[in-house]
Amino acid sequence: MGSGSKEAILSVLAGIREGKSPQRLRRGAPRASAGGATVARRPRGLEFRAAAACARLTLSYRTERSTAMSQANPVRLFITHVWEDSDDYLRVFEYLESAKNFFYRNYSTPDLRPSGDKEALREDLRRQIAPVEAIVGLSSLFQTHQDIFTFQLLFAQASQKPVILMKPFGSHAAVPKAIMDLADEIVDWDERALVDAIRRQARHEDTTRWDTIEFKLDDEFKLD
Repeated sequence: MGSGSKEAILSVLAGIREGKSPQRLRRGAPRASAGGATVARRPRGLEFRAAAACARLTLSYRTERSTAMSQANPVRLFITHVWEDSDDYLRVFEYLESAKNFFYRNYSTPDLRPSGDKEALREDLRRQIAPVEAIVGLSSLFQTHQDIFTFQLLFAQASQKPVILMKPFGSHAAVPKAIMDLADEIVDWDERALVDAIRRQARHEDTTRWDTIEFKLDDEFKLD
């Protein structure tokens, strides 16, 4: 081993003892610069390509993990309420519970009405809505609690959270335009319609389905 190589290795070891990051030893003969000094030949882009590949893999994993619904990664939901369990509020959960392979977490707390004034109520609603991915709005609340219901939809819109608005249950009345304009999607009271809307709005899933229709051939159309 030449004296130059030994000095280089000792320098690296000294740097490690001092807590410095050692430079990578590279193969290849040194090349001369214009001034006559020798410059080590550097493989172009080696370190940067590896770092970029790791970054791309990490990003891809995080994206897949955040969008794929599972028991470990449920959809975070808020269902509009006025701190009481209305029939429509309970009906939403009947639909969600009966849906197959649908996992969700409810952030609504209608049973925990805060004490205080109007602003305290609004702050409590902000707390419930902040962590969710989608809001299920009950349009029936507009007739009885217009102010607080509209606030929930407005805050959802300001927070860029999609709103799935349920039509009035058991009624053919039109949804008021004031809240229709605050909704990303309006659905009927149907289990499949509600679940598919949540999948589309919260996780951008393709919910296209094909129905199978069974029928029997009449005797005159039967083949011999």
